[in-house]
Amino acid sequence: MLSELQILGSVVIAAVLGGVIGFERELADKPAGLRTHMMVAATSALLIGLANIIVPSLNLNTDVVRSDPIRMIEAIVTGVTFLGAGTIIRDRAGIEGLTTAASLLFVAVLGVTVALSQYVLALGLTVLNLLILRGVKFFERRILDNEPAGEPDS
Repeated sequence: MLSELQILGSVVIAAVLGGVIGFERELADKPAGLRTHMMVAATSALLIGLANIIVPSLNLNTDVVRSDPIRMIEAIVTGVTFLGAGTIIRDRAGIEGLTTAASLLFVAVLGVTVALSQYVLALGLTVLNLLILRGVKFFERRILDNEPAGEPDS
């Protein structure tokens, strides 16, 4: 039961951290927002938690059957990449949704980070992600708004 509570705790923490990033996407009115980011992060943490207990719970000979955590991470990345592709829209004006797709991949890995009990790293990565999403956007606007459009250099 202790491992179940540990997994549940990891899922909750991952959901909260993913929700922080999802809230930013929600404020930016992007196609994948709060709930989607929470679910992706939580699901990633859950899958890693389950992968850590599945082989021992089956009482299999660990010399014959082994759990490969890298393959589980690859499966998560593949699934989230498919989900992220659904947020990307191409039209005549250009391509939209790439940052949201990238943030979905990010929160998936954030969930893995939490499931591996790397809490300080996960919190730091959440702050870094918010700095990238909000802070860089602020600087882009300041730089782009200060440059006169179409005027030659003087």
